[in-house]
Amino acid sequence: MELSTPALLFPAISLLLLAYTNRFLGLANVIRGLHQQINETNKQLIARQIISLQLRIKLIIWMQILGVLSISFCVAAMFLLFLAAGDFGQWAFTISLVLMMLSLVVSLYELIISGHALNIELEDIDC
Repeated sequence: MELSTPALLFPAISLLLLAYTNRFLGLANVIRGLHQQINETNKQLIARQIISLQLRIKLIIWMQILGVLSISFCVAAMFLLFLAAGDFGQWAFTISLVLMMLSLVVSLYELIISGHALNIELEDIDC
């Protein structure tokens, strides 16, 4: 494996972490909005949303942790390949790819929960 192979993963991981951060900030805004509404609207509906939000926050934190570990192992792979420790570099890169895949799987699960949360929000709207 060449040094440039793990380097190809850098832009993808950086964009992935940016997307995860944006999702986290979006959730923070929703939570702040719910905090203001808690005394004004249906508390049962808001309680269901809060349960969903708590799980989504945990998932996004895990997505970010896995993404950071992925880029860390990618950097380690590049360093090891630079030092001509090819076998260790390949293992580090493999771990980096597995961590990125896990991050994406957690992201998919969070996306499903996000869709469910939107359906809870729509229950309050009468058609």
